[in-house]
Amino acid sequence: MELRDIEIFLTLAEELHFGRTAERLRVSPARVSQAIKKQERVIGAELFVRTSRNVRLTPIGEQLRTDLIPVYQGLRESMRRARMAAKGVTGTLRVGMLAINGHELKPYWTAFRTRHPHWELQVRHANYVDAFGLLRRGEFDVLVAWTPIREDDLIVGPRVFRERKVLMSSLDHPLADPGPVSLEVLADHSVLSARSTEPEYWEDAFQPFFTPSGRAIPRHQAPIPTLEDIYAIVSAGESVHSLGMHVTRFQTRPDIAYRLIEDGPELHWGLVWHAESENDRIRAMAQVVEDLGEARL
Repeated sequence: MELRDIEIFLTLAEELHFGRTAERLRVSPARVSQAIKKQERVIGAELFVRTSRNVRLTPIGEQLRTDLIPVYQGLRESMRRARMAAKGVTGTLRVGMLAINGHELKPYWTAFRTRHPHWELQVRHANYVDAFGLLRRGEFDVLVAWTPIREDDLIVGPRVFRERKVLMSSLDHPLADPGPVSLEVLADHSVLSARSTEPEYWEDAFQPFFTPSGRAIPRHQAPIPTLEDIYAIVSAGESVHSLGMHVTRFQTRPDIAYRLIEDGPELHWGLVWHAESENDRIRAMAQVVEDLGEARL
């Protein structure tokens, strides 16, 4: 099976629609149909059940998809590495952003690429629900994460930036009035909790469990694996939440009100990496941040 045919099969298995598959891959629907028929002839069984109403995988198609996904991903990664090697690129640094202001940190990325043209730099958004696991499993080399982080197997490098926090609410929420707000008011409401696998001290640094006077801040338990999930819940008026102030620059929304939390602690963001995975690329990025100093936002 050719690489393009694998791509067609996996895309159709995801879209379950010949037209959308063709559009996504920028080929004709006839090309998609021909590729699938060819695969079915070689295998000797149908991979999809096609009716006038829908397209669905057969059990054999399900099995083939399960088997092909890691193969396809491995082939693509091998091709990517080969292309990088042809350009003289000998390694990749994968930076995960828990914040969404990667654009404001561009001076670091530019300096790293200028100093180390033989290394590729990838900057991607990272899921904060299992952030430490991302490092421990090697899915990212380094994270830009809020601190403190007190894990024996994780190293906290230089601070990247710091910021005030804002309270976010729906426009019709009682806390949507303009002007600064005290952290104390959260004791009378509830903030979101992601049911994270990370330690409580780390959540407390982002979303305190108590107000400055010692009153408990209630938690609204909800599955919030992404930032968009937070906005959806807050927009619906189910809860309020607090985030770093950079969201007011990168997530201006007509359904959300932001208020500065005047007495809340600052968020401090720094580089974090897994001790066993430390390498020259990670040390080079830490040196860039050290040399350029903390970003002034």
